[in-house]
Amino acid sequence: MSNIQETSKKYNLHSWSVQGALKPMVITKAEGIYFWDDAGNRYADMSSQLVNSNLGHGNKALIQAIKDQAEKMAFIGPAFAIDVRSEAAQRLVEFAGPAFEGGKVLFTNAGAESNENALRICKQYTGRWKFLSMYNSYHGSTFGASSLTGEERRFPAEPGVPGFFHFDGPYPYRAPKQVSFKNEADVTDYYLGLFEEAVEKEGPDLIAGVFVETVVGSNGVIAPPRGYLKGMKAICEKHGILLVCDEVMAGFFRTGTPFAFQQFDVKPDIITFAKGSTCGYVPLGGVIVKKEIAAFFDDHKLWNGLTYSAHPMGCATCCAALDEYKRLRIQKNVKTLGKLLGELLDKQTKKHKCIGQARYIGLFAQVELVKNRKTKERLDAAQVAKVAGLLKDKGFWTYTHLSGFMIAPPLIITEAEMREQLAIFDEVLTEVDKWL
Repeated sequence: MSNIQETSKKYNLHSWSVQGALKPMVITKAEGIYFWDDAGNRYADMSSQLVNSNLGHGNKALIQAIKDQAEKMAFIGPAFAIDVRSEAAQRLVEFAGPAFEGGKVLFTNAGAESNENALRICKQYTGRWKFLSMYNSYHGSTFGASSLTGEERRFPAEPGVPGFFHFDGPYPYRAPKQVSFKNEADVTDYYLGLFEEAVEKEGPDLIAGVFVETVVGSNGVIAPPRGYLKGMKAICEKHGILLVCDEVMAGFFRTGTPFAFQQFDVKPDIITFAKGSTCGYVPLGGVIVKKEIAAFFDDHKLWNGLTYSAHPMGCATCCAALDEYKRLRIQKNVKTLGKLLGELLDKQTKKHKCIGQARYIGLFAQVELVKNRKTKERLDAAQVAKVAGLLKDKGFWTYTHLSGFMIAPPLIITEAEMREQLAIFDEVLTEVDKWL
């Protein structure tokens, strides 16, 4: 065991892990879509780390922006107006499109903080105290964000903050056995019915906001059926409830558009963002609010604040990232390579009996592995670890949740790189078919 690994185990608490069983990899270099360990082994970063390294590793423009800002002004408190702070806010509001014309940004440091602050804004704007979110969701691990989260990562924070309630969002692959769908419209109608029922049961006049991952992220990469988000917004508007789209993972061209909501004919009231805004080079997140909410705080005090809100280094890096998305023609690359990714995954789904379903939108995909296609029984934890180990041994790095394997490479990936890595995935699934 290297000294770096020993020291890490001795002094670092590693997230979401039993500490005694850990053997953290020692990473020495990262460039493009790859990173290397201390033994010289190369890994393709097929999950963009935690779906945040959109522009890959070692981007010179982002690094230069950090250097330049550090030399000019490494830090100044959030109360002051500075060039990159103003520029980043303006550009992000414009990036969000016509739905947010006249809106404003509250900067944070990460996705969980973004959702945490969106909760406070919703409460202040509406004067209400309840929130709804999907069971099949993850919104962060701070206390409020944990309460929003529907899956098991909320359990350690429970009983949690009062006022948080969950409903079943679209997941047609795992709908109740007695439910069948003839078409996508049936899927939309069924899940909108569940949502409206939850609103009625919790008291529409008590609900401040509904939070949705525009495209469900680590819990499956599940895009909403046609009309679902628009239907949600109509129900929310009927009752004066704010619709918040969590774009932390899906934003910044991950799905093919600046923000994912722009593909679903819906105008949310609030967007939360983080990961792709700086691609992990420095921390940054934020909340974008529509003009009516922004105007509310013209004569109402905003009870939100963070020491590092709108950090100069983060804002400078965000501006550089927006420039790089344009210079590298990332939107076009996502369209082209996303189509290829979908075609390759469709072929593998037909070929491998261990694939229950492969879901994708843009360069955002998850492959759900099962023991049996008919019963849809997931792989157990040991089997998931075994598959992940086989992929790692062949230089394909990703992360898993339940029996889902994330495929969300840096948006700079080339066709040759995509074909090479999906061939590795195909090879490993051939082995999985054999031992299943």
